[in-house]
Amino acid sequence: MSGGVPNRSSRVRHVLRGPRPESVPTLVGRACALVGVLDIAAGVFPRFRHSRMHTLAEVLPGSVGPFAAALALSSGMLLLLLAHGLKRGKRRAWRAAVALLPAGAVAQFTYRHSLVGVLISLALLAPLLRHRDQFAALPDPRSRWRALANFVLMSAGSLALGLVIVSVHPKRMIGDPSLADRLTHVLYGLFGFEGPVDYQGNTSWTVAFSLGALGLLTAVTTIYLAFRPEHPAARLTEEDEARLRALLEKHGGRDSLGHFALRRDKAVVFSPSGKAAVTYRVVSGVMLASGDPIGDVEAWPGAIERFMDEARAHSWTPAVMGCSETGGEVWTRETGLDALELGDEAVVDVADFSLAGRAMRNVRQMVKRIERAGYETRVRRVRDLGEAELERIRRAAEDWRGTDTERGFSMALGRIGDASDGDCLIATAHKADGDLGPYGDLKAILHFVPWGTDGASLDLMRRDRSADPGMNELLIVAALQAAPKFGVARVSLNFAMFRSALARGEKIGAGPVLRAWRGLLVFLSRWFQIESLYKFNAKFQPRWEPRFVVYRASADLPRIGFAAMQAEGFVNLALPLPRFLRRRAAAPRPCAHALAERDIRAA
Repeated sequence: MSGGVPNRSSRVRHVLRGPRPESVPTLVGRACALVGVLDIAAGVFPRFRHSRMHTLAEVLPGSVGPFAAALALSSGMLLLLLAHGLKRGKRRAWRAAVALLPAGAVAQFTYRHSLVGVLISLALLAPLLRHRDQFAALPDPRSRWRALANFVLMSAGSLALGLVIVSVHPKRMIGDPSLADRLTHVLYGLFGFEGPVDYQGNTSWTVAFSLGALGLLTAVTTIYLAFRPEHPAARLTEEDEARLRALLEKHGGRDSLGHFALRRDKAVVFSPSGKAAVTYRVVSGVMLASGDPIGDVEAWPGAIERFMDEARAHSWTPAVMGCSETGGEVWTRETGLDALELGDEAVVDVADFSLAGRAMRNVRQMVKRIERAGYETRVRRVRDLGEAELERIRRAAEDWRGTDTERGFSMALGRIGDASDGDCLIATAHKADGDLGPYGDLKAILHFVPWGTDGASLDLMRRDRSADPGMNELLIVAALQAAPKFGVARVSLNFAMFRSALARGEKIGAGPVLRAWRGLLVFLSRWFQIESLYKFNAKFQPRWEPRFVVYRASADLPRIGFAAMQAEGFVNLALPLPRFLRRRAAAPRPCAHALAERDIRAA
């Protein structure tokens, strides 16, 4: 985004590559998943136990009889749980599989005298032992909250699978029990008690053993996750933050997203020389970096190499969200990764900004209307605000968020008014002659972080829902007009995903494929504000700077996209705690970078 950016003609391109050969961990993981599914089928469906396909399920005890059916279910579930870790080369998953397979072979031989089951178990064990050096990945960040999530998911899965087990014996079922009776029987069975459903013959014992195995497996895995050692997610230490700030003082003008590297819920790796760094967060096994590396461009390769080493050590999927053209070229050149244009960042040059002219008529009219309604604006550095006013702004920003889910990762700082962020800009809107709310005359907030010595990058936008529409336009214009007073020559606004596709798709002569792609983006805008955010940014006549996603393989893109949505706050898989139980000091709250839906529609 500074002078070193190449021309549009030399933009990073997406290079299609041939399929990569399957690794041993991937093949072993898939084999374990297949055997796990077959074992579950052998334990659940009576006909499957007598079919030819059942021989494939004999890696672990999966055969006729109450005890074997229960063992098949539990072993199949364990193999499914281990399969993902084996695919990623996790050392602990390898240890569990190496212990589980011989135990299954012994059970096959002693209980069924099955040589086939022993041979299949040993056949799967052999590559695990031969290629043990490929299963060396370190554990992922985790906490004991994982135990609660496991309990909820395993309980739900056990209920669903238990209902199937109870219902797949219709010919042996006595009477016609209702759905409520069957659910009651499942609940009782998970705790080891008999329920209201009866069967003929030894089917009652088979169902009882199977349900008991599911309940025991849920309890054992939950207890294990609750008492195993924690591997907390890495945080930015005070020393790391000080080193990053030193790099930003020298090289912060290169990338508008540089200051967001100071989020305290990110980890960091430095180059061997200490002159460059990459910050990241691990989400669902994806190692997500954002923006360009921090520091001297010549030292970027060293930081990128450290990043890739960390990803390999933990078997994380490496990805970069929102890097510039220069960053994309360095990442692809140094790592062999691919890059794909993700969207464009709206950058306004302060010297060229004016409300005059036809193109700015809508913004000009809205701003004048709001000013006539009695609103006034103030633009100040954070260090110039008193602590009482800063606290009022913080509380207002949190209250006006509207939901319990914060949004923002790559373009959000995660805090307001920190003592170390004195150079940040805050633009506020006030209406003294209106109804004073819990935050006095404060009606809207914009927060900007520094972009080098002569720039500012938009961090968050919040407003009182009772305020008039147009608060965001009013404050952006106020910030741009006040920018010269603070030595700010360029202002980065929001990021517009797939902007070029939206812009080209609405022009005359656009082809059917481009129009269909634009139609899909417009449809998705109902939830993700793709089109509305682009149109809002376009009001201020910015120049558009392309941003890219860097990834390893096309097959990784869905996973990277899902992890990015989690990081940005669009998808939340964690179980939310009540507000009064949240520990704010332990988990910094990221600030939302996206506009509120009502603001955009009103605009």
